[in-house]
Amino acid sequence: MHNGHNGEALAASPEEVTQDILRKHREFTPRFKALVAVLAVLFLLGVVGFIIRLQDGFEHRVKWGYYAAVVVYLLTTAQAAPMVAIAPRLAKANWRRPVSRAAEMFGVVGLFNLLLFIPLLFLLPSTEGRRTIWFDGPSMSPHIWDTLAMVFLVLCGLAMLWAGSLPDMAAARDHSSGRRQGLFAKLAMGWRGTDLQWFLIRHRIGALASLYFMFLVFTHFLIASDFVLGLVPGWKDSIFPAFQALSALQSSIATMLVTMFVLRKWCGYERYIGLEQFWALSKLLLATSLLWFYFWWSGFIIFWYGRQPVEQNVISLIISGPYLPIFFTTFILNFIIPLVLLIWNAVRRSILGPTVVGCSILVGTFFDRIRLYVSAFSIEDVTAHALTVVPPAHTPDIADILIIIGALSGAGLSYALATKVFPVVNIWEIKEYMLLRVQAAFHRMEVTILAKPE
Repeated sequence: MHNGHNGEALAASPEEVTQDILRKHREFTPRFKALVAVLAVLFLLGVVGFIIRLQDGFEHRVKWGYYAAVVVYLLTTAQAAPMVAIAPRLAKANWRRPVSRAAEMFGVVGLFNLLLFIPLLFLLPSTEGRRTIWFDGPSMSPHIWDTLAMVFLVLCGLAMLWAGSLPDMAAARDHSSGRRQGLFAKLAMGWRGTDLQWFLIRHRIGALASLYFMFLVFTHFLIASDFVLGLVPGWKDSIFPAFQALSALQSSIATMLVTMFVLRKWCGYERYIGLEQFWALSKLLLATSLLWFYFWWSGFIIFWYGRQPVEQNVISLIISGPYLPIFFTTFILNFIIPLVLLIWNAVRRSILGPTVVGCSILVGTFFDRIRLYVSAFSIEDVTAHALTVVPPAHTPDIADILIIIGALSGAGLSYALATKVFPVVNIWEIKEYMLLRVQAAFHRMEVTILAKPE
């Protein structure tokens, strides 16, 4: 047996691994060019949809509900994906080595999402005359702190990606020529692999990873409080921000499962991404899916048991009223399907099974963001004492559809282009693992003996 990598990768030499990954990194295959072209066209369609939506101005918040939903969806999925690299690294799990870079590269998508976030600031009302988490703070407190949280989250993600890529940038520099060598020489920042440099890189990654986790939870707390709770009069819920943060952890695993499947199936990385990565993440996905239900139920039961008029109206707004079909869809895709499938060892210990569940959760989370943010943006009077009238469901128009397609395509395009700057598989961590392990016979089987230098 082996721990985290395919036998073919274990049998290769460190130099062969470097050459193989860098060769894939340099290639611009016809499939890759076609993908970039399609994503670019779809992104331009999204720009057209955004221009159409701008014609309506920012006076009617309800028209921007689907735009807000897709921005928060990218925050919940793509910007949470680096957690798949952060948490296992802190736990010193070796299975994450081939996929840690693929997770960290979603920090580039965070930069794209930060640009999408800017128009939402024009739709967020001041705190004057309404209940918010800011109490007696300045009237523009939500705009200031939400922006700072998003900016610092993105900067931490990019810094973590760059810090962890320095050895691989140096490897690309040493195996390139011409313009590419000059580019990677700048990105490598004089990396030579000295003891001091290795000491600093490990501590930088650890510090940035901790900061990223804290900012991820903090950002979700602010966004959920200001763009949902603060827009629905009378909705007082201390559990909902935690529910959205937990949903981000579940969606981060789902995002990486789908990404790993794509890299393995169509990008030629099956040599490095094997069953061990899918099996490990499937167990975490089952746990977060159970927590998804727990956090949702903890928030729902308080309103259902209280049965005050405002509480009944809030339940009608986001669950039992106009968005009931979307809620049932979310509940099935985010809880029922993961529970029913992942309790089986045969499904959990496979490549296709966890990927299917990951797709289910990504679709379910998208509908969940529509249920929450479109409904919250449909409230006209945010200064009322309580929600007395539940507005009807707001259906998307052509501009909304184009914006959704364009935003998701722009995120995919950002990630695809980033793969040609940063090797999508972490070279130095795989080579480090190869130096720390040895295969040995144990009774009738072969096992991996792994050294633990730390």
